[in-house]
Amino acid sequence: MRKLLFLLLFFISGHLVYSQGNSQDSAWIRENYYKIERYIPMRDGVKLFTSFYIPKDTTEKHPILLTRTPYSCAPYGEDKWRSFAERYIRYYLREGYIVVTQDVRGRWMSEGQFVDVRPFIKDKKTDKDVDEASDTYDAIDWMIKNTPFNNGKVGVFGGSYPGFYAAMAAASAHPALKAVSPQAPVTDWFMGDDFHHNGAFFQMDGWAFYSSFGKPRPQPTTVGPSGFDFNSKDNYQWFLKTGALKNIMKLTGDSIAFWKDLYQHPNRDAWWQARNARVAMYDIKPAMLVVGGIFDAEDCFGAWNLFKAIKAQSPVTNSHLVMGPWYHGEWASNDGTHLGNIQFGSNTAFWYQNNIEIPFFNYYLKGKGADPQIAAATIFFTGENTWKKFGQWPPADEKEQSLYLQPGGGLSWEKPSATASSDEYISDPAHPVPYTEDVHFDRTREYMTDDQRFASRRPDVLTYQTPILTEDLTLGGPVAADLKVSLSGEDADFVVKLIDVFPDDFTYGNEAPAARRELPKTYPMGGYQMLVRGEVMRGRFRESFEKPVPFKPGKVETVHFTIPDVAHTFKKGHRLMVQVQSSWFPLVDRNPQKFVNIYTCDDSDFQKETIHVFHDSEHPSQLILPVIK
Repeated sequence: MRKLLFLLLFFISGHLVYSQGNSQDSAWIRENYYKIERYIPMRDGVKLFTSFYIPKDTTEKHPILLTRTPYSCAPYGEDKWRSFAERYIRYYLREGYIVVTQDVRGRWMSEGQFVDVRPFIKDKKTDKDVDEASDTYDAIDWMIKNTPFNNGKVGVFGGSYPGFYAAMAAASAHPALKAVSPQAPVTDWFMGDDFHHNGAFFQMDGWAFYSSFGKPRPQPTTVGPSGFDFNSKDNYQWFLKTGALKNIMKLTGDSIAFWKDLYQHPNRDAWWQARNARVAMYDIKPAMLVVGGIFDAEDCFGAWNLFKAIKAQSPVTNSHLVMGPWYHGEWASNDGTHLGNIQFGSNTAFWYQNNIEIPFFNYYLKGKGADPQIAAATIFFTGENTWKKFGQWPPADEKEQSLYLQPGGGLSWEKPSATASSDEYISDPAHPVPYTEDVHFDRTREYMTDDQRFASRRPDVLTYQTPILTEDLTLGGPVAADLKVSLSGEDADFVVKLIDVFPDDFTYGNEAPAARRELPKTYPMGGYQMLVRGEVMRGRFRESFEKPVPFKPGKVETVHFTIPDVAHTFKKGHRLMVQVQSSWFPLVDRNPQKFVNIYTCDDSDFQKETIHVFHDSEHPSQLILPVIK
């Protein structure tokens, strides 16, 4: 009882100190800053609404830190202020930055027409050729000329959709733009971010977002759109009952333009290719800090692949990658100690903010401090809970090594020797495999590290695992799945999950720091099957994402696809597990398993299918792992 009372008092006192600190920061900001709002003209005459928080200090000049967003500059009015005190942005205010937020073209109080992931125009011939890069150039040019006491240096950062605008800012080539940080940037909505993974539609995220965000805004407004009333607390049941994607379309009618576009472009055609942010990453001038979360449920693809595009297409650019063990935006939070049941051993968000991001902008925008010497890639490896620095990513010492599926549910580094060996399961769209064992409506962020034992127990999930590891196994880089399969039908999805199986006696003890504002925890994790990485591949795209082809029933075919990068150490005493399944619901829409247009097909098109996964000498299914010795 005395120990419990002590912990309670410790928690209360810590909360009071934190609250008092916020109050002090808020009062200091009000005393030392003022706010103005301006409309900034673009080259085609459209004006973009922009809010400025400017230091009152006139003894020195200050850098500008800009975020461009479709999510609003709110609150509107020069007498209404954002609450900075609870976010680490307050550190930039203490450093004397001019903090600027801009509503992008066609959103909230800005003029013009909004276009989702507006395509980049490489060769602009007239003032009517506008894109997000040109809008950023024009905004920066106006700010440098009109913002009081700025030092002529600008930085841009933003996370998620604003991360896309940060990437486009880097392509603007304005000479005053010195440093850019795209964080969890939307990069390619067909291949890996938010709405599609390898062509499979992430219906739950897409519909939850666009049923409100996508509603038209005919004129500038300070009032946001209302959300859709699902009238349900069970997303699995709601999406199953709603049925085929055409039934979801009926709920919107013709009101949501981008939702219609999604349905009209089922393949990776020219429309999608123009919306790949990587096409703009040539001859990038500012220093780049690309940031993302290893367990980011929304944008696990973007940061890894934007960084790789910059390195490949702009090799002389001063570019850096930081990937922490974070959910979407956790790097900007006060607590980066854990995700779900998995502990990280320290406050990784606090470490990143104070050792990477703030020194990065201070150096390039203020000339403060020595060159931070940020590594090309600073990556947190879960399992061992260690930050590691590399001169390149994937690491130079990473070696691809095949791990083969074996008869009897085994995994081995040795190629299988059996003949005519396979496992089979029946994939039934009427009873799809859930993505989590819990009942809820909103998609959880914790599913990225959830226990997968619920899936192991299903007959439509194949499970393979290694013997108990006798030494640590560290993986760093992209994973490739190479499955040899046959179908009784014409199409199927393939979900491959890489899993860390904890020892039966594993327990998190008090040595693992508790989350901020939480009491220390001790809890058993014996046998926990931690999802390290899962990914889906829509089988019809196995030969081409532009020109899908059906399977020939009964024919053994190869389904090869890339799984987003991992950074994880499977510790000695653990096991590595692989699961293979053909639905991941309602995270991913159901494949009808007929070669039809999934966006327009009927409920009657959905059918059961028998799927074989082979593991013999002639047809060895495998995962190609990025092993770091």
